[in-house]
Formats: sequence, structure tokens, C-alpha cells
Amino acid sequence: MVGRRRRSIILPLLLPLLICLSSLSAAASPLSTSSRWIVDGSGRRVKLACANWVSHLEPVVAEGLSKQPLGAISARIASLGFNCVRLTWPLFLATNDSLASLTVRQSFQGLGLADAISGIQANNPDILDLSLIETFQAVVSSLGDNDVMVILDNHLTKPGWCCGYSDGNGFFGDQYFDPDLWIHGLTRMATLFRGVGNVVGMSLRNELRGARQNVKDWYKYMQRGAEAVHASNPDVLVILSGLSYDKDLSFLNLDRPLNLSFSGKLVFELHWYAFSDGSAWASGNPNRVCGQVVGNLNRLSFFLLQRWPLLVSEFGVDQRGTNANDNRYLSCFAGVAADLDFDWALWTLVGSYYLREGVVGMIEYYGALDENWAELRNSSLFQRFRALQPPLKGPGLSETTPHKVIFHPATGLCVLRKSLLEPMKLGPCTESEAWNYTPQKVLSLKATYFCIQAVEVGKPAKLGIICTGSNSKWDIISESKMHLSSNTSNGASVCLDVDSDNTIVTSSCKCLSRDSKCDPSSQWFKLVESTRSLCATRTFDLLNSILDLPRKGLVGFLSS
Repeated sequence: MVGRRRRSIILPLLLPLLICLSSLSAAASPLSTSSRWIVDGSGRRVKLACANWVSHLEPVVAEGLSKQPLGAISARIASLGFNCVRLTWPLFLATNDSLASLTVRQSFQGLGLADAISGIQANNPDILDLSLIETFQAVVSSLGDNDVMVILDNHLTKPGWCCGYSDGNGFFGDQYFDPDLWIHGLTRMATLFRGVGNVVGMSLRNELRGARQNVKDWYKYMQRGAEAVHASNPDVLVILSGLSYDKDLSFLNLDRPLNLSFSGKLVFELHWYAFSDGSAWASGNPNRVCGQVVGNLNRLSFFLLQRWPLLVSEFGVDQRGTNANDNRYLSCFAGVAADLDFDWALWTLVGSYYLREGVVGMIEYYGALDENWAELRNSSLFQRFRALQPPLKGPGLSETTPHKVIFHPATGLCVLRKSLLEPMKLGPCTESEAWNYTPQKVLSLKATYFCIQAVEVGKPAKLGIICTGSNSKWDIISESKMHLSSNTSNGASVCLDVDSDNTIVTSSCKCLSRDSKCDPSSQWFKLVESTRSLCATRTFDLLNSILDLPRKGLVGFLSS
């Protein structure tokens, strides 16, 4: 009887772990939408965590194939935790048969890229004499072999680097943007990949822009494009970009939806870079800039999450880590990305280009891979992207009740409790406990009496059970809304912080004035709502503490 009772206690605790493991399996296609979520055939949320892979430049061949075998690149994408690639393509690939039928060898010869031909001969000899469209299909197939989903992104019309304000590719009616040709190209590409299971979406056009852009024509032609894609391939998600370099979707107010014959397939996309706001991040106070930029994005695009999925299809930073503008932006971005839990695509996978803007072999410092496509350019920085890959909430994700995780955007880690006697530290968010933030502004371990308390300036925060004092109350302050502020037992005002050992401490609050030289990122924490099962032993450790289970631990407990 005792053994049966113990099993009845423990077996439900194993369910979250089993659910968590099952979430790593491939999505059941085709995908569709349910309110703001992308879901698979069983109605379970699928979070798109994508990398951009460029295939729209003059050679019209996916970058990197002169550096590494195609299968190795596809496998590396999957091993890095990406479940999706946003694969770019120029419209002429689908509308100009003379271009599409060129072989890879002929394309590179025409551009004088002899070294790239040698590299492809060494790494991917099978594609050298395939046509450009066949090579594009081979890339999609290789990604499918590695369980990587693909979004086909019509990046521009004429192959080349994107995107100039007046480059003729920006808006309907421009020199290289004939709406009828565009519809024809979308139709051909959608038809070509009909029935290809890992092609889950088509992005109709990248970064609409230029003097011609206007809302009336946006509605007219984007609706036509969406209908053409859906009619040719009803399985794919139809992804629509906004105006002004894909920064502005404000005209899509909730009372003016698109008039489409289909439903359950529509996704909107947004681009968000540091340089979208000039040098504001480097020259301004980060708390203030983060608050202002996010407030603007709420008006321009984030409001769409009330009804539709929003894919941030381009974001990224200089991965050398030396760009102050990018570095400050990334901490703000990461906090918002965790909070809103939107789908995203990193710009970019690419470590170097065959030919970009006349430069042979140009290095891409925004690329996750190095110039030889062999190693990560910045492995520590990449860990921050990995933290955003798993979903935090959404339909079918788990049976766990809503709780908070305490996310630290500057590291991509979360607040963990090793034991009640050890200081709290940062660690993988998949190992986070469930936290609760009460109306009284107390941060407590969910379903326990323990709360986070400030002790002294510069000392570790602690878990205590007397949670009524001012040192147990945590206000969310500053324009960034990412400072957690309390008072020590002697009345000093402090903020939650992290020391060099990743221990959670309390320090004097940083950067609350308009000081532009101050960096508050160590003190930025985001209380993120989650329903994800906690894929770790923390729940079991807590039960050991509360129930005073034998020292032999859980394994001995189960065996008894």
C-alpha cells in the first residue's frame, strides 16, 4: 500500500518531463494558425526558430556550398537548435527560364568566380552541373532530410544584394517589381513545392519600401499574392510583410483585416535591428531607448499578437561582440522575445558570400558561422539565441499551470535555486523552477512559502519564509520595465543583479538617470509567463525538501 501511494505521488511528476521530451520531436505538417499561434496537425504549438540562409544574390545559389558539403550545413543547422530556415530567392528564379536553367557552373563562370567553382567541385560536386532551380530544390530536400522546415522568402526580383530605397525592387510598380510577374512567380514556386512536406510557409515579399509604397496598393496586391499562393499550395503558411522595410504594420488595425477566401494560414512578419533606430542604443540611455523602441513597436506591429502569429523574420547583431549599438539592443530584444514568445528568424546563418556588392568572398559579421562555415563565430553569444528557441507557452504545450520564469536577457539564462541553503544562480532556463509574482509584488517559488528577499547591498539574495517585509517586495521599475527593485533590511534601495560567478545578488540600481554611458544589462530581468513543463529535477529537489524524503533520494524512493 505504501509503495502504491508513493507511486501515485511520483508518477504525475514524471509527466512534465515526458511532455518536455516529446516537444523536441518534429512538427506534424501541414502547419496552420490558431489565434496568435502556429500549430501542427494535432493543434500543438510549433515555434519557428529559424536561420536565414541567403540564396538571392547574383549566383542564385545558396551561400556556403563552396565551403562545406550541403548535407553538413543542413545537419549543422539542426544541431544548432534551429527547426527552420528562411531560404531567400529572387523572383527571376521562378519567372526567367533562361536564368533558372543555367547550371551552377555556368552561373559562377559568368561572374568570374573560379575559386568558388573549385570549392563546389571539392565539397558538392553533385550540384555543379545541376540547374539553378534544381540546386534550390536540392537545398530544400537536404534540409528536409535533417527535419528542418523551410520558409520560401521572395527577397527581391533581380538577383543581388537587398535593399536600397530606390533599387527598383521595393514596391509594386517599381522597375523590377511588376505585380503580374510577381503573382506568376509566386504561383510557380508554390506549385513547384506543393507536396514537399518540409516547406511550411511562403513569405510573399521582403522589405517593401520606396517612394511608391502606400496602404491601398499593399492591400490590393498582397491579397492577390496571398490568394495565388494558397490556391497553388494550400498547405503552406502565407506570410505577409509590412511597409518601410518591414517595420510598419500599423495600418492593419484590428478593424481592417484582409479580405481573403481562406483562414488559418495567415502570418505577419516584422524586421527589428539595432540600426532600425540609427545609433540610439549607443548614444542614449539603454533603459530609456528600450522603453521607447518597444513602445513604438507595440504601436507598429506587436498589437497584431492579439489575433495573429507574428514572425520576426529578421533580427541580428554583429557577432564579433564589439558593436555597442548592437550589444545594447540585443539585451532589450531578448527580453521582449522571451516575454512575447514570438516566432523568429536570425539574420543570418551565412559566414561569407560568394559575391556581395562586387566583393568576392565578403565576410558576414552578422553570420552565426565563421567565414569557412565550419565553426560558430561567437559561441557564447549564440547561447543567447538558443535560449529563445524553445516555446514558453501556446496550445498543447503542456498541462502545467501558468507560472513565471525569471529570465536574464544579457546571458540567456534564468534564475535557479540549487537548494534552500545555497545562493540562487543563473542557469539554463529549461531547469528553471516555477515562480509566482503576487499582487503584493512578492516573488515566490510557486506552491511554496519561500520568497526572494534582499539582504544587504552586494550580498546574495536569499530565499526566506517571512514574506511580508519591504525586503520581500519587488517593484518592476525603469523605462525598460526590466529592473526588479526592493529594499534591504536596513532600508537601502537595491536591484536584483548578477555577479561574476552568476550568483544572484542585490546592488545599487544602475542607469536610472539619463546617463548614456551606463550599461544596465546585468540588472535586467524579465518575469516571463510560461506553461512549459520544467525539464529538470528542480521540482523533485523541492519535494525532497518539503516532504523530507530519505537521503537515498528519488531513485531509492521509487525503488522502495
